[in-house]
Amino acid sequence: MEELNPLFEQVSRYFSLLADPSRLKVIHAVCNSELSVNEVVAKTGLSQSAASRHLSSLYDAGVATRRKDGALALYKMSDETLIEICRSACVNLLSRDAETARERAKTKRQAERFMATN
Repeated sequence: MEELNPLFEQVSRYFSLLADPSRLKVIHAVCNSELSVNEVVAKTGLSQSAASRHLSSLYDAGVATRRKDGALALYKMSDETLIEICRSACVNLLSRDAETARERAKTKRQAERFMATN
């Protein structure tokens, strides 16, 4: 298993890109369109320095592209696997939350019926 340590370190760094809620906002903003830092700021509500820092992290990690258009730098996600992992996690968590909400509602209805008969 020792021979897999470098791979596990690399995978850990890859997944760490998804470990910050602000970075997830940035990923969401640039996953389908090429945007400037100012456009990312407008979409996410982050400060310009925070948006720029997250975009640089994504670019440096090799999961986003950066293209110069005059004075503007335009960013877009380029790693489809990371996008799919993020989307899958969001869909899974939303469906899990929906199921939990249905279970809570069912339990509440059962409790109300029980209380009404006593």
